[in-house]
Amino acid sequence: MAMDGRALRSFCAVRPPGHHALRARAMGFCLFGNIAIAAHYARQQHNVDRVLIVDWDVHHGNGTQALVENSPDIHFVSMHQWPWYPGTGAAEDRGPHRTVWNVPMPAGLPPERYVSAFLRAVDDATHQWTPGLVLISAGFDSLAGDPLGGFTLEMPHVDQLTSEMVTRAQRWCAGRLVSALEGGYAPERLGEACVVMMEALAVDGGL
Repeated sequence: MAMDGRALRSFCAVRPPGHHALRARAMGFCLFGNIAIAAHYARQQHNVDRVLIVDWDVHHGNGTQALVENSPDIHFVSMHQWPWYPGTGAAEDRGPHRTVWNVPMPAGLPPERYVSAFLRAVDDATHQWTPGLVLISAGFDSLAGDPLGGFTLEMPHVDQLTSEMVTRAQRWCAGRLVSALEGGYAPERLGEACVVMMEALAVDGGL
């Protein structure tokens, strides 16, 4: 739908999440690498030359990285708590083509620190490299109070992160952006964050 213009932006409320799943093994509640599969599908079926994946789940998207790091035309940014499950995602791990930007962060920082670190990595990943499609692994276990994480994001930060990615997608690729739900284990907070994200995606009728 993003590629044919029916819906430039979308939010996929999928369960289970996907960013830990490996090629031949389920992991961390994840059965299939949803967002990685989407990136490869877009390249193979829609001839998208470059795909950017960004992941703000509190856990490292180890499965996504494993499934895309050998494709030099897919760039992957993951901001995640460190040290934390699954124990991967060191900053120096850039992948075989240096197309991975891991942003390991300690728990309990002011939320603005997470936002600025994430956006800085996104800008580094797209320096002199323009994606034709943006995919977001939207993990809301990065919210304050989630039982499986120690980040401190609140709803205004969900809005800010989403809005920043929408603005960039509009500049890069005519606004084509697809997000898929990853983690989030405080149900009421998770539901609220999904609504906040969809409202930010729907700006100018894009959703």
